[in-house]
Amino acid sequence: MLLAGLSLGCLAQELPKATIILVNPSKTDRIDEVMEVSWKDIQIKYPAIDTANFKVINPENGQEVAFQLDRGEGNVIKNLLVQLSLKAGRQVKLLIIKGKPAPVARKAYGRFVPERYDDFAWENDKVAHRMYGEALESRKDNAFGTDIWVKRTDRLVIDDWYKSGDYHTDHGEGMDYYSVGFTLGAGDIAPYLKDSVVFSKNYHHWKVLNNGPLRVTFELGYDAWNVAGRAIKVTKRISLDAGSRMNRIEARYAYSGKEALPVVIGIVKRKEPGKVRMDERLKLLGYWEPEHGTDGTTGVGVIAEGQVEKVNEDGMHYLIHTVAKNNEPVVYYSGSAWSKSKEITTAEQWFDYLSVFKSKLLQPVKISVK
Repeated sequence: MLLAGLSLGCLAQELPKATIILVNPSKTDRIDEVMEVSWKDIQIKYPAIDTANFKVINPENGQEVAFQLDRGEGNVIKNLLVQLSLKAGRQVKLLIIKGKPAPVARKAYGRFVPERYDDFAWENDKVAHRMYGEALESRKDNAFGTDIWVKRTDRLVIDDWYKSGDYHTDHGEGMDYYSVGFTLGAGDIAPYLKDSVVFSKNYHHWKVLNNGPLRVTFELGYDAWNVAGRAIKVTKRISLDAGSRMNRIEARYAYSGKEALPVVIGIVKRKEPGKVRMDERLKLLGYWEPEHGTDGTTGVGVIAEGQVEKVNEDGMHYLIHTVAKNNEPVVYYSGSAWSKSKEITTAEQWFDYLSVFKSKLLQPVKISVK
């Protein structure tokens, strides 16, 4: 009876305080995907929740589910992020209980890199990227757009690669061979007037909002520059989730007047022929670059939300044309794959990945808290 009493006491302490219900309405499986649960909805059901003393449990197997608190401006919690797999047409219930959660291995990370001319670098267990900062502007090797560091490891590498300085050679984990120059690189955004990209300078301001373990979110601020007689600023908020090859980007332009600003999201073209998919209906652009010698092949993709005027190319880029309105975000996704990672090795596989990602955006997981 004493043992039974203890068991019942322990069980009472672990009774769920809230239940999260996740339903996948699509015909596509969600594999190791990060999903957002409204923190306000959780607080309604569990108002006394202690942010340092709760667990998320999958009752089907009794295992803890990896999670992160997603924070916005002022360090305010917006969402509970959970990473799990969810079969097509199925639902999963997760339980929130009291208790000290197990540590979660970091799978997403980013930082300002003052030791390398003010780069900002970020990565997850699939991909790595960087943007160029103010200190690079005065150098001959200045560049503008989004850079890719190809990876074939799920390990976080940017700190080690910067420390060694030897990231242009593949030592078994990946390398930096992607060429950006003064272009939009792998999915950057800029105003587009008279058939030309109107480049700003590099970013001058940065802020990290979330830094893992499941999502990295940061902002890059660009000082005002002249665009057809108007002073225009832009702030880019970039998020990357564990397990995903696609960054979510919000570009918010600020300027005087009510007239919309034409902008493009672009991928730099190579001289040799590659494979391209331009799909105006899906607001999707995919590029499988020509092979880069023994370094393999990089795939780059962009998927836009909102209004899209057209998808085309000019002499330097493949482009998605859209418009920005004053202080309203332009939202899009950009990402990459590398043939030597062995996960995506052909143009067809890369274009399929982008199509499936788009379908997930159109049919998001339905989430409620009971």
